[in-house]
Amino acid sequence: MKPARNLDHISPYLFVQIDAKRDAMRAAGIDVISLAIGDPDMPTPAHIVDAMAEAIRRPANHRYPDYAGSAAFRQAAAAWVQRRFGVPIDPSSETLALIGSKEGIGHLHTAFVNPGDYVLAPAVGYPVYSGGATLMHAQTYYMPMRAETGWLAEFDAVPADIAEQARILFIGYPNNPTGAIAPPEYFDAAIAYAKAHDLLLVHDNAYCEIGFDGYRPPALLERPGAKEVAVEIFSLSKSYNMTGWRIGFAVGNAMAIKALGTVKNNLDSGQFTAIQEAAIVALSGDQSCIAEVCALYQRRRDLVVGALRAIGLECATPKASIYIWARVPQGLSSAEFAEQVLTQAHVIVTPGSGYGPGGEGYVRISLTTPDDRLLEAVRRIEDSMV
Repeated sequence: MKPARNLDHISPYLFVQIDAKRDAMRAAGIDVISLAIGDPDMPTPAHIVDAMAEAIRRPANHRYPDYAGSAAFRQAAAAWVQRRFGVPIDPSSETLALIGSKEGIGHLHTAFVNPGDYVLAPAVGYPVYSGGATLMHAQTYYMPMRAETGWLAEFDAVPADIAEQARILFIGYPNNPTGAIAPPEYFDAAIAYAKAHDLLLVHDNAYCEIGFDGYRPPALLERPGAKEVAVEIFSLSKSYNMTGWRIGFAVGNAMAIKALGTVKNNLDSGQFTAIQEAAIVALSGDQSCIAEVCALYQRRRDLVVGALRAIGLECATPKASIYIWARVPQGLSSAEFAEQVLTQAHVIVTPGSGYGPGGEGYVRISLTTPDDRLLEAVRRIEDSMV
């Protein structure tokens, strides 16, 4: 038996490799501090957990869920977008429940990309943008990104012949892994570019609730004409500490939502209705937990940025997301520095090269670790650099 040829062109998922190294070292009795994966260390808020405990006991929720998500969940998601961003969304035709944003992003390739087509992905971004293309026997063109221009993916740099063969343009701000943010004019330019080249524009807005210093990340769909070409992906994972629950939603262009729904109808049976009911409480209930999460990460951001700069590692102070994007010492690649930190300091950071070709020379540090362990990790990193 032979696996499909596309698997020959896809690397093992970055965080699977990181988990394996972490588990091996811990099995050997080594105290490892992982600053790799953006998995919140704080529990899901109690009112959401309580809603789940109640919902899971209802026999009606033990049956197959609605493929597109329950009507109640889609209404709650659309209402949240309206309240948060002022954008009216039709819950029946412009909203779709997802089993986490990763699943929705992956399945969008199945819905829109043919073998041999191109996907336009940021040169520094979520690996699923390109991985989904590979699984469809398609190709990825990495749009240049530079620190000097605020890590904004430069879609105008895409060669004309590549743009003609492209089907999806992916962007995501606040950006994972750089923490960069995008101004409204950038979204307007992306919308115009998608219209000019007949592309589906996908905005991955998983970190829209994690903003600092008074900054509140916007939605692409706030911009004029966005719904004509775009879908926006939202996740409850980081905002409500619900990574393991696997719940998110897509909103936007009705045709694109229908196409994505057709793929999902044939490949999954939807998310457990009890989880959707808990997510309704998250979206519709008390939002003070969001402010608490932002305050926590802002404090940790300031802690880590100060500590890294004190040991000679250059990094920006992000206005959003849960990551610090730090430049590696001169003379080392991203992978070499990450390996040095792992073997000598027993600290895990993710090499920037794992997020695309534009990430070389950087590492991503997650803030989802208690304060004392963050400072201990930086101390160990400093020792490894001597």
